[in-house]
Amino acid sequence: MIVIFTDYGKTGPYLGQVKLKLIEHAPESHVITLMADAPTHNPKASAYLLLAFTTDLPEGTIIFSVIDPGVGSDDHKPVIINANGKWYVGPDNGLFDMVCRSATNPISWEISWQPENLSNTFHGRDLYAPVCAMLDKGEPPQGNVFQWTDYHQWPDDLLEVIYIDHFGNIMTGIQANNINKENLLEIGGHEFTHATTFSDVEPGQGLWYENSSGLVEIAINQGSAARVLSANISDPVIVKL
Repeated sequence: MIVIFTDYGKTGPYLGQVKLKLIEHAPESHVITLMADAPTHNPKASAYLLLAFTTDLPEGTIIFSVIDPGVGSDDHKPVIINANGKWYVGPDNGLFDMVCRSATNPISWEISWQPENLSNTFHGRDLYAPVCAMLDKGEPPQGNVFQWTDYHQWPDDLLEVIYIDHFGNIMTGIQANNINKENLLEIGGHEFTHATTFSDVEPGQGLWYENSSGLVEIAINQGSAARVLSANISDPVIVKL
């Protein structure tokens, strides 16, 4: 199984072109779009989402993981990471920091293989997709092992907005098991108390809860928390006792 995690968007040609390249090189593989609307140009927020959304995937899964605002530059090397038995392919720009931190002994390779045709602006299609297909067929590309370094030192729990879904629910980078249900959460000057699920509060009322991926999420029952709070990615979230 090859799983796609990217900020390419659900519309436009980019996601489709990547899928076509994956199917061209690995026609028997199952290609699944896990996330196509990760925070745009934001490896930091995406790193927390990537960990949360891929933790329960089976060993051997190959994750096309591309959030690459510096595509075409020499700022970040293309890498393959083996973490907890899963393969992550993408740029070493911080996107894999949380995944590697959670792994016992992550193994990292810098990809030295290059395709015959490599565009300046679409390494996802031209480089990372073929590499994912090679791994799927058990034919890893040429590369050099290196020691992964957590050079950003981002916190284990990110007290920020990292994603806003279709309903206007606000996902944070806070792991729910790291705070108490008695804690208040403040965002945009509004405070929210804990509830287990939406129906625990009246329509129009707000809550924070543990979402299905284990992260703290803020919502308004049958309403859009993002619209009410004018929330954006990277907005701060305050945890109060």
